[in-house]
Amino acid sequence: MARNRNRIVVPEARQALNQLKLEIANELGLSNYEATDKGALTSRQNGYVGGYMVKNMIEYAERNMGK
Repeated sequence: MARNRNRIVVPEARQALNQLKLEIANELGLSNYEATDKGALTSRQNGYVGGYMVKNMIEYAERNMGK
């Protein structure tokens, strides 16, 4: 049985991360991602969502570093 070891460092960010995940999934054409059985998706589809989340967070951090 797999355990999710990912912990959100700032618990208040959970809602924002979930919203980001849904927006990215929608952009990638994965409609109704929240209700979708993630086990029915390919690892490529699931990986795209996570990968784009990280990409967006890095871009956001880079933009705000100089402020």
